Amino acid sequence: MKEETVVVTQNLVKSFGSNHVLKGFNMELHKGENLVVLGKSGSGKSVLIKCMVGLLYPDNGSVKVFGQEVSDLTVHEMDELRTRIGFLFQSSALYDSMTVRENLEFPLKRHHPKLNQKEVDDLVMEALANVGLERAVDLMPSELSGGMRKRIGLARTLILKPEIMLYDEPTTGLDPVTSREISELILEVQNNYKTSSIIITHDMDCARTVANRVIILINGERYAMGTFDELMNSDDPQLKPFFAAL
Repeated sequence: MKEETVVVTQNLVKSFGSNHVLKGFNMELHKGENLVVLGKSGSGKSVLIKCMVGLLYPDNGSVKVFGQEVSDLTVHEMDELRTRIGFLFQSSALYDSMTVRENLEFPLKRHHPKLNQKEVDDLVMEALANVGLERAVDLMPSELSGGMRKRIGLARTLILKPEIMLYDEPTTGLDPVTSREISELILEVQNNYKTSSIIITHDMDCARTVANRVIILINGERYAMGTFDELMNSDDPQLKPFFAAL
């Protein structure tokens, strides 16, 4: 039986002036899988996920999410699509002037204004429980460690129960123990929320932990695809540098 796909890119091209970032990139994200995209800095990994949510538009090619061509969507349709997609930024992107509770309430009040306060409170605590930080509900972001900020950022994304998760360097700047905890949390989110996820990372331990499949992005194209072990054990000299530290 053919696996259901939730994201498909075909011949995706994106340049910034003379800098040709994506040069005909092809990819499928299957329902329920964690897909890791590996590539050197500046190889177009972040550009790829920004094209998926309409923050950037391709110069050529196609990006379909849930069967919809992203570049054809109206503003209203794009807003609806984005409620089905969670995005964990490198910085966690919390509002520093708001408590953790207020940070989590913000997307609910924007997208589900008819919820009463008890329903909002229950969803806030459920999201915090899923990242193991119920006790932090009334803290300010300045009182959180880097790992806690990352978890709260994830909780704020999960509160809308997204079907797709996009992780942009989720372990950057974290110590090895906290990085491992975040990697394991990504697996828990996949299991608990049945998400389909794209994980952009340089962290090979994270990639090994979370990936169902891995894509290697070289020179703007999908150079290789397979399981982590398949690519790590490849004799291809282009792939060996990615796995040299393991």
